[in-house]
This record gives sequence, C-alpha cells and structure tokens, in this order.
Amino acid sequence: MEKANQSSPVMGFILLGLSAHPKLEKIFFALVLSIYLAVLLGNGVLILVTILDSRLHTPMYFFLGNLSFLDICYTTSSFPLVLDGLLTPRKTISFSGCAVQMALSFAMAGTECLLLGMMAFDRYVAICNPLRYSVVMSKAAYVPMVISSWAIGGVTSVVNTSLAMQLPFCGDNVINHFTCEILAILKLACTDISINVIITEVSNVILLGVPVLFISVSYVFIIATILRISSAEGRKKAFSTCSAHLTVVIIFYGTLFFMYGKPKSKDSMGAEKQDLSDKLIPFFYGGVTPMLNPIIYSLRNKDVKAAVRNLVNPKCFTQ
Repeated sequence: MEKANQSSPVMGFILLGLSAHPKLEKIFFALVLSIYLAVLLGNGVLILVTILDSRLHTPMYFFLGNLSFLDICYTTSSFPLVLDGLLTPRKTISFSGCAVQMALSFAMAGTECLLLGMMAFDRYVAICNPLRYSVVMSKAAYVPMVISSWAIGGVTSVVNTSLAMQLPFCGDNVINHFTCEILAILKLACTDISINVIITEVSNVILLGVPVLFISVSYVFIIATILRISSAEGRKKAFSTCSAHLTVVIIFYGTLFFMYGKPKSKDSMGAEKQDLSDKLIPFFYGGVTPMLNPIIYSLRNKDVKAAVRNLVNPKCFTQ
C-alpha cells in the first residue's frame, strides 16, 4: 500500500522485447518480417479467391475467408509493433496505444478460437448429415455464426482490457514482452488482481474450453461416420474434407495449451530460458499458424488450387 501511495500514474510502457538478447534481435527481425509478409500474401490471396470465384461461395469457404481476414488482423495488431521494437532497444508505447493493441490482439485470438469451433460444426454437418447440409448451413445460419464469433471475441476483449488498464501500476511500466500481452500487464499491477484472474479464467472457458469441447465432440461423430463408410475411397474422400481444419486446430490449440499449461521453472537459469520461451512461443500461434493456414487449406483442396490458378492466369476462365 505504501508503494501505491508514493507512485505516480503510468503514462506509458516500455517494451523490453529481446533487449536482453541483442544477438537474437537481427535474426528475429528477419524471421518476424518474413512471417508477416507470408501471412499478408497467403491470406490475401485466399480472401481474393473466395470472393472472386463463384464456386467457392459456400459456407465452408465463407468461414475460410473470415479466418484469413482474421489472421491478417491478428498479426497486424502486433507484428508491426514487434518489428519496430526490434529496431529500438527500449520501445516505448503510450498507455492508450497499449490498451488498443492489447484489445485488438485479445479480440482476434478469441474470435479465431470460436471461429474454428464453428468450422468444426460445418464439417460435422457436411459429413454426418450431407443430405441436410444445404438446409442446416443456409446463409441465415452461417452468417450469424460468424458474426457471433466476432461479437463474443470483441466483448470479452473489451471487458478484460478495460479491467486490466484500470489497475494501479505503481510507476512500474516495464513490460518484459514484445507487445502489451495481458498476462504481462497484470504482473505489473500493485493491487489485488483476483477479479482480473477470475474474468480471465471465465474468458478462457468461453474462448478455449467451449470451442475445444465442441470440436472434440464434433470430430468423435465425424470419425465414427467416416469409419462406417464401406469403401476405402469413400473414407479417404470424407476425411480429406476435414483434414485441413483438423490440422489447423491441432497446431493452433496445441501451441496455446503448451504456452499456458507448461509448468513454471524455479531455478534462475531455467526461469531465464522460460522467460525467453514465453516471448517466442506466442509467435507460433500468432504468426506461424496464420502463415500455415493458407498453405494447409490450399494443398489439400482442389477447388482452392484451381481458384488460385485462375487468379494467377485469368485466361483459365475463358477455357
């Protein structure tokens, strides 16, 4: 309490980034820049083909187009700040700028979790109830599903961000991270953060627990249905329609659970390595996953590959 009384309001924050590891900064700058450009290019092309090719005007590709747009927004909310910070030893960011960046990153991550759950339901209906697919997954159904994902992600972000930024920081404004990550912000507070922890846990249940449970149940039914298909060719065709989504889910959620579920190190050397990993691992789900999404979906999808070829070579439309 004495510390709080003697402190002055925090007007901005200092992002340490990799300042403790200067030898890694140039390497990491090149890596982050390469990933960011790949995300913009790959997802930008995927958005274009889902809009321009009439054959891709289906619920699955509507979800995929939104996922690509979401990935671009997600990386853009943090990667430019990271790149700027790698060029500046001690990157400063204003209090309001930190709040906006944190809110956007949180909203995009939460929305992607929910959207992946919605996409699992789409694959469930397509494989388990193909005759009713056009009725169940009508435009009146899949558009509100996407809108609700964005809305829930946005609301949970606003709630968590507003509560975090109202905390007293007692003059401690050094964030040991590349960006204004909410867990790093909460560590700076000099007051009881139990309410923030509770709200964060509730958000994790909504944005992580519920979608993972939903996806798991959907794939139990999907796999059971595929195994009942008599022909090997039929099973292969059915599984190919959901293999891309399943791959993305495993990579995205696997990295998230590894990041937030791993045990904390107690020795100083282990804590230092863990501190570095806490900074680097988020880029696997914040950058590598959005970069891989277009590749995963296009490599195993003939329609997407054909649409990309038509985009690159417009003469294909007239043949």
